[in-house]
Amino acid sequence: MNKKKIILIVAGALFLIFAALGAGGYFYWSNLKKTAGKDISPNAIQTAASLAEDIAQSATQGAIPSINTNSLENKPDINPADKANPFTNIETNPFK
Repeated sequence: MNKKKIILIVAGALFLIFAALGAGGYFYWSNLKKTAGKDISPNAIQTAASLAEDIAQSATQGAIPSINTNSLENKPDINPADKANPFTNIETNPFK
């Protein structure tokens, strides 16, 4: 066979494959849009979130120690400028 026939056969096969995939995708997405709103109730997301939170709390109860999230809570006072000012308790408003 010559090259033109091989190229035409491969192009035709690719066209048929892509056409079948396109048609299948169209029918899948059109059916998905029709049934998307029917499966989920209005409070389903809130219910799922609360159930997930309850499960997480019961699963980790007593297993995870409390974590100190503020690492600077007990930091030492190492700023020398705070101690360098000899003038304290001075009024800055002379017209008071």
